[in-house]
Amino acid sequence: MRMKFGLVLGALAMVATTPLMAQPRGDEPIAVPRTIKQGIDFVYVDPEMSTVARRKQKPQNWLARLFNLDFGSSRRRNAPNPLFVQLGHGLQYYQATWGRLPQTKIPSGPTMKRGSTGKRVALLRTRLGLPSAGGYDARLAQAVTDYQTVHGVGKPDGIAGRATLASLNRGASHYARRIAINMERAWRLPQTRTFDRYVVVDSGSAEVYLFDRDRMADRMRVIVGDQKTKTPMMAVLMRNVKANPYWNVPPELVKSLTAKKVKEQGVSYFRDFHYEVLRDWGPNAPLVDPKDINWKAIASSKKLPTIRVRQQPGPWNSMGEMKFEMKNDYGIYLHDTPLKEKFNGDRWISNGCVRLEDYRRFARWVGVPADAPGQEQYIPLPRPVPVYMTYLTVKSTGNGVMFLPDPYGFDALAMPQMFGPAMNVASAEPPTPPAVI
Repeated sequence: MRMKFGLVLGALAMVATTPLMAQPRGDEPIAVPRTIKQGIDFVYVDPEMSTVARRKQKPQNWLARLFNLDFGSSRRRNAPNPLFVQLGHGLQYYQATWGRLPQTKIPSGPTMKRGSTGKRVALLRTRLGLPSAGGYDARLAQAVTDYQTVHGVGKPDGIAGRATLASLNRGASHYARRIAINMERAWRLPQTRTFDRYVVVDSGSAEVYLFDRDRMADRMRVIVGDQKTKTPMMAVLMRNVKANPYWNVPPELVKSLTAKKVKEQGVSYFRDFHYEVLRDWGPNAPLVDPKDINWKAIASSKKLPTIRVRQQPGPWNSMGEMKFEMKNDYGIYLHDTPLKEKFNGDRWISNGCVRLEDYRRFARWVGVPADAPGQEQYIPLPRPVPVYMTYLTVKSTGNGVMFLPDPYGFDALAMPQMFGPAMNVASAEPPTPPAVI
């Protein structure tokens, strides 16, 4: 039987007299505390998903254990996630190709390129599996280009500069470990025939994958957290959306930013940027005139303000046309954005939440109307949709893998988690799959 979740319609109203009212957080995520070391584990798992996802799992030894898993039957019940299977094939291919080359160390020195000769060129040829004689010819340049392409070393130009040599000298074992780390993250994704549909948000590649019966039915680009406000790894349930959402400004920003803008621009700031002020954070709080607020006192106070400032729905709204809500400890959600041009540049720029390239396509896929005119509307999903937020820095290709950057540094954090302080291979016990009902 496929996993089914009861639809949860209740919402926690923030009332002025409740303890929660004292510290409303608005529509911005809360950073994961530095004491929590991310790398391979989820930092949050929805209580209703505790049978199919866990916050802590003992890492497996994907490097040392024999691959006796039947990768060819990934459609059977409780088989590893398809992304895990792809990475497993990739690790086998990597070990059989790049891993079998001589792991010769190349001394530092000048950049090597077409026409270069000498002992270092001979060592480079040996390192890439070519006869030592021949100089830096077309064959070596192509081998360097291929290496750069697979290992994600800058622009693949066939020139062996400092970054390329540093990568080569790390050795194939380093990159095999990176594949194993990514396999460990993919091992935490849902096993086959667990859900009819689920979403995988990959903050490593800044993409979202939509799975239908364990087949990737669609994918799109997303914008995720930056270096300081990383999008965390978690397993959550998406239960509802808000069409034409307000954006509630966090009290910290009301104090540090809104009050500053009023000082610079006057109360016309609210009209010009489509903001309004409410008396408090209660569900029926009345609107108040910004002119009646002592903004200077708010800016200078040591306490956070109790008024609520929100941006009205519309094309200017920071959350765009739709907000996809997922209750979790860190206030992370998916949403539209009016800044579509940002998808063509650096996509690691948000405060932790996930901006969707095409919210309409996503909305239709989760089963809600893509367009809902009018003011803010609460729309429950027909069925809650599991969302797995992970971090993959190795991409499976047709006949191997390609390494991506490690924008959050989670691979570096995961190395000692997986292999110990000295990077030793962990115990080779066979994995125990998480329980599934």
